[in-house]
Amino acid sequence: MLQRNQISPAVDLRNRPAELPSLAETFDAFVTYLLRQYLVILGTAGLCLFGGICYLMTAAPSYTALATMIIDMRKLQGAQQQSPVNDAPVDSSAVESQVEILKSENVALAVIRDLKLNEDPEFIGSGAGAAGAVLDFVSGLFAGSAPPNEFYRTRRAVRTFEKQLDVRRRGMTYVIEVSFRSLDPERAAQIANAVADAYIVEQLDSKYQATRRASVWLQDRIQELRSQASNAERAVLDYKKTNNIVTSSGKLLNEQQLGELNTQLLHVKSQVTDAKARLDRIEAVVKGGVPDATVADTLNNQVITKLRSQYLELANREADWSSRYGYNHLAAINLRNQMREIQSSIIDELKRLAESYKSDYAIALQRQTEIERAVNDSVSQSQSTNQAQVTLRELESSAQTYRSLYDNFLQRYMENVQQQSFPVNEARVITRASRPLSKSHPQTFVVLALSALGGLIAGLALGVLRDLYDRVFRTADMVETILDADCVAIVPRLSPSQLKAPVAGRPNLPVAARLIQRGDEPVLWAAIDSPFSRFSEAIRSIKVNADLNVTKPSKILGLTSALPNEGKSTLAFVFAQLVAQSGARVLLIDCDLRNPSLSRKVAANAERGILDVLSNNATLQDTLWRDPETGLAFLPGATRSRIAHSHEVLASDQMKDFIDAVRSHYDYVIVDFPPLTPVVDVRITAHFVDSFVFIVEWGKTQVQVVERALRSARAVNENLLGVVLNKADIAAMSRYSGYGGKNYYYNSHYGRYGYTE
Repeated sequence: MLQRNQISPAVDLRNRPAELPSLAETFDAFVTYLLRQYLVILGTAGLCLFGGICYLMTAAPSYTALATMIIDMRKLQGAQQQSPVNDAPVDSSAVESQVEILKSENVALAVIRDLKLNEDPEFIGSGAGAAGAVLDFVSGLFAGSAPPNEFYRTRRAVRTFEKQLDVRRRGMTYVIEVSFRSLDPERAAQIANAVADAYIVEQLDSKYQATRRASVWLQDRIQELRSQASNAERAVLDYKKTNNIVTSSGKLLNEQQLGELNTQLLHVKSQVTDAKARLDRIEAVVKGGVPDATVADTLNNQVITKLRSQYLELANREADWSSRYGYNHLAAINLRNQMREIQSSIIDELKRLAESYKSDYAIALQRQTEIERAVNDSVSQSQSTNQAQVTLRELESSAQTYRSLYDNFLQRYMENVQQQSFPVNEARVITRASRPLSKSHPQTFVVLALSALGGLIAGLALGVLRDLYDRVFRTADMVETILDADCVAIVPRLSPSQLKAPVAGRPNLPVAARLIQRGDEPVLWAAIDSPFSRFSEAIRSIKVNADLNVTKPSKILGLTSALPNEGKSTLAFVFAQLVAQSGARVLLIDCDLRNPSLSRKVAANAERGILDVLSNNATLQDTLWRDPETGLAFLPGATRSRIAHSHEVLASDQMKDFIDAVRSHYDYVIVDFPPLTPVVDVRITAHFVDSFVFIVEWGKTQVQVVERALRSARAVNENLLGVVLNKADIAAMSRYSGYGGKNYYYNSHYGRYGYTE
């Protein structure tokens, strides 16, 4: 038994929880997606590939030349005679700064000026190839007839120059690569070398200008200091002359003593400073732990130096033993114990030295205090008698200070002059650019590969968009998934070659005969003419599903659809014919009272129909038309005028009594109803219809239209036998399902006559 699941109009089918597909289902879905969208994908990829080929054919080839430079700070340090201790390596920020300088506009302008690139069409045009020519032409139309000035050409050249120049650091080294791309290989090498040379010249010029500005400033400062020193010395001489101060051996004794005391005071202060420095250093070393080799050498203590050497030797042995036998090896532990003993000895020796330095510092400080006291006494003694000596010393100190500053600035000025005359740059070229042998742009393989890949990606995306907007029914799975209903049949579309030629003209039979004659609609007799065809098998599956529905009788079957022209009337007639041909008593009723298209096709001359039977104006036997080939009884829906309230006719008690009456005389009663969306007739027919068959046109009827129609028609929804996909393109269905193509749907092997297996 086939159990049909009913859908509820109050439930949104699109909000049902989705199950995750398996890997095989995902792969199958992807394959079917490729099958149905391969034309779009290949077409888009072909267009993109054709665009790449056109680009390769129109783009002018360009060549890239490469020159390499290195940042060498040792040259500059050697020229400045710096100590090897200050030879610090160049950090990454310094190298990256040099890269940015190479990219700067100053270097670009220097190269453009030297090589006159602002007059080269390659640099002042819009670009190379056909695209560049078109841009030049269009820009020329808008720019007018006035030629561009020098400034405009230079700015265009700078912009093009910066686009074609590439400067980068090679890994983490100090090597910088300077590459330039040009249409002419010789030009590319020439410009790459010119950039490197311009950078070196610019660096030398910047150093020269900086040194020159420093020299000018020092020169002005030297002149000012020379004048101040001369004035200070002249003031000393004038003061001595005014106060009769003799600077020879005839000067006063207290002055000589004061001079000697000052000399001793300066010497003692120097000793105090040295003692304090040694004391602070040794206390810092003692506080910090074991000193390194440099500190030991600075302390100049043989005991510490010897202990330090022993400590380093034990440390090397301990590291060797630990690496060989493990950190916790007894020998390694003993070595570490010896190292700790040496450390303790070093600390003890350092403490002893600290006490010695502390004593020296205290002695020196005491001597300084005594000499300062003696100086103060001497000064106080001489103030009352020789006040002029103090002023004289101040003047002499000032003169000496100015003289020292003058000598210092003069020495620095001479050093700058020497550096200015001997410029050294820290960058040098290690490989000059040479003429490239092959083009670098455009790269044929890369362009074609990117074009093809981009085309495939765009094609896949376009195919996905087409699938997203393709909201129609194409497979039985879609019907069962979206509508939660059984797909009872997939009726293929019949091509003209599969149909018999229509009759040339309708036979002129009397109306009283009421016999259905073949007309110009051969599809109505397709199942009778080809009983072994896929079309016939699809119609038979409707009857099979109706017979297997044992939950309720399916003797009265109603056929409807969501929209007109979906083939429901044709299927109703073909289905009734095929069932009648099997020997069953079948009555086909045309209840599409708004548009009785089936009656016009098979009983065009009918003057009476179902309305006459319901109104008792005619009997059923006087109204029926019969098919002489199958014995099908057909009750037309002929009306003399259009009925506005046809739904009241179908909902009437007379209609129900009529169906109950014919139920006992016929095995099957097939009713052709109007579509659901335009009219409301079908919604009130559940009182006499057992089951409904819903017809959906394959690949045309929108999903939302069918869902809305079923939600609005509760009678059809609750008594739905199944859905029939009509006018299906069997060959195209293989691209929407993963069941092996069109052979899955009624393989033609079973349609051959004489098959006996």
